[in-house]
Amino acid sequence: MQAPQFWNKQGYLSKLLFPLGCLYAGITALRLKIHQPTKVNAPVICIGNLTAGGSGKTPTAISIAGILQQAGLNPGFITRGYGGKLQNIMVNPSIHSAADVGDEPLLLAQVAPVAVNHKRDQAARLAISKGVDIIIMDDGFQNPSLYKDKSFLVIDGAAGLGNFYPIPAGPLREFFSSGIKRADALIILGEDVHHIADLTPWLPSFKGKVTPKTQNLKFTKKVLAFAGIGRPDKFFNTLKDCGADIIKTRSFPDHHFYTEDELKSLINEAQKYDADIFTTSKDMVKIPPHLQSHFHQLEITVAWENENELKKFLLK
Repeated sequence: MQAPQFWNKQGYLSKLLFPLGCLYAGITALRLKIHQPTKVNAPVICIGNLTAGGSGKTPTAISIAGILQQAGLNPGFITRGYGGKLQNIMVNPSIHSAADVGDEPLLLAQVAPVAVNHKRDQAARLAISKGVDIIIMDDGFQNPSLYKDKSFLVIDGAAGLGNFYPIPAGPLREFFSSGIKRADALIILGEDVHHIADLTPWLPSFKGKVTPKTQNLKFTKKVLAFAGIGRPDKFFNTLKDCGADIIKTRSFPDHHFYTEDELKSLINEAQKYDADIFTTSKDMVKIPPHLQSHFHQLEITVAWENENELKKFLLK
C-alpha cells in the first residue's frame, strides 16, 4: 500500500476515522498483552517500526547483520515471508523465487541465513538449528510470539510519524505512547525534520542515511524508474540525487508481484524513450532471470553517523 496524503496531518477525514484507529490500536495492545512471548536459545534483535509503509527496516537489518558479522558472530534473519507460499524453510536463492518466499527474504538471503515462518518463534528455532547464534527479526515489533532482547524502532526522518493517529486515521500501527515503552533505541534514517528523537530523550538514538552502495554513479542515458515499495518517491529522489535524468516514474503497491506483461510494457516504454530502466533491489529479485538484463538496480546501504556507538550498543 502507499500512504494516503491525509495521514500527514490531523484533518477532517483523519479525525472522522480516529475512532476506528482507536479500535485498531486497542486490538494491537490486547494482542500484545494476552500473549506470552517465547524465549529461544539465542539473543533476538527486532528491527521494527511504528508505522505502515517503508521506513527503511530492511536496509537497517542488513547493515546490522554486517556489523555483527564483523564482530565474529553468525547472525540470521527471521521473517514471515510476506507474499510467499512456502513456510518453515531456510531460504535458498538458487532454488527459491519471490513467489516461494517473498521479496524481502530473497534480498536478506544475499547477506545471511534466512528462516521463513509466520510464527516467529518457530522461525527462530529453525535458524538456530542451522547454526545461527543471533537472531535479527526484520519487522515484528507488534508481534508478541517471540521474546525480544533488544528492539529498535526505525523512523524515516523525512516522513516522521505522520499525524500520530493509528490506522486507518493515520500511519501508526499502535499508539506512540504504548509502542515507545517497548523500544530500546531509535534508528532515524535521514534528517530528523520532525524532531522525533526529542520526544524520547531517555532512549539511545542512532542516526544514519540510506545511500547508494556505488558512489559517483554514471548515467549514460535518461532513466525510467519504477518501484513497488512503501515510499517509492524516496527511491526516485535518491536516483535524482545521484544525477539521474528521470523522464518517467511508475509506482506499484508495496510487495507487488510483476506480471510479464507489466515488465515488457516497461521495457517497451524505455525503448521508446531510449532510456535505461532502474528499480530497487527488492523489486529486482521479483524479475524473472530471462528479463533481468533489461533492468538496472540501485543498491543501497546505510551510512551511520555513529557506527562505533551502535556497535557497542549491539554487542553490550
